[in-house]
Amino acid sequence: MKDASWDDLQLFFHVATGGGLSAAAARTGLSAPTIGRRMLALERVTGRSLFSRGPTGYLLAKDGQELLDRVRRMQDAAQAISDWRGEVLMLPIVSTAADSWTLRFIADHLAGVWTPKDSFRMCYKTCDASVDFTYREAHIAIRHSRPDSGNVAIRRSVKVAHAAYQAADFAQTNCNWISLGTDTAITPADKWTFEQPDYWITSWTNTPHMLFYLIRGGAGRGVLPCFIGDQERKLVRAGPVIDDLTYEMWIVAHDDERQRPDVRIVIDRLAALFADHEDLFAGQRPQGSAKGFEIS
Repeated sequence: MKDASWDDLQLFFHVATGGGLSAAAARTGLSAPTIGRRMLALERVTGRSLFSRGPTGYLLAKDGQELLDRVRRMQDAAQAISDWRGEVLMLPIVSTAADSWTLRFIADHLAGVWTPKDSFRMCYKTCDASVDFTYREAHIAIRHSRPDSGNVAIRRSVKVAHAAYQAADFAQTNCNWISLGTDTAITPADKWTFEQPDYWITSWTNTPHMLFYLIRGGAGRGVLPCFIGDQERKLVRAGPVIDDLTYEMWIVAHDDERQRPDVRIVIDRLAALFADHEDLFAGQRPQGSAKGFEIS
């Protein structure tokens, strides 16, 4: 029995409950000869005579009736699994867009935003540029500036500071700097390093996370958000907060979508999460004063 396929058992069910090959062919779209061959093969696999074949059709033999009872139980179990899976797929989705670093922070504090017990699913979109709410690119967006147009609801959040960082064992006499490439830099923080006229940039990359790895690896100094740099034990600040790069974070949602209970829940949780770490975002928490994370 272990070699009988579920497809053949389902085909057997159609023959057994339909009374013959013709009814099973009508249900499945397979030809009657094909079904007949597969039923013979199923009997060989099981080592049982499943049907009494006659001019009036396929009648179930005793072993066939026992197999039918078992197949029905298997179908009930399969349907229960399908229903269970379908419950998850029917859950609504809340899509949240933010820059790479903010999403990393959310992921490291995920229990404050979403848990498996929630009756909705989450989608996290990395978006360093603006989000188009007209086409519902996301339900919620974490923005670096207050939107000045659009049918959106906004909530002011925390101030986000930036500073230059270097590896803890980086030589103070080393003048190397690291930057995002000019072709991928979007925000003022992305552009700050290569806009300094006397900085010696010896490495650059096209992703924020690779920028972090290069700084931590000792390739040079580079600019990071304080809520990232101050929590990494292998980094130290290479200077004070760069005031010109500080911005206010805004939580933005389409005005229609914010009425959804699940969207409202995520907005409130994000606001609370950021507020709980307000000093970290503002660069006012001493390095190493709290449990940090290491990006590995």
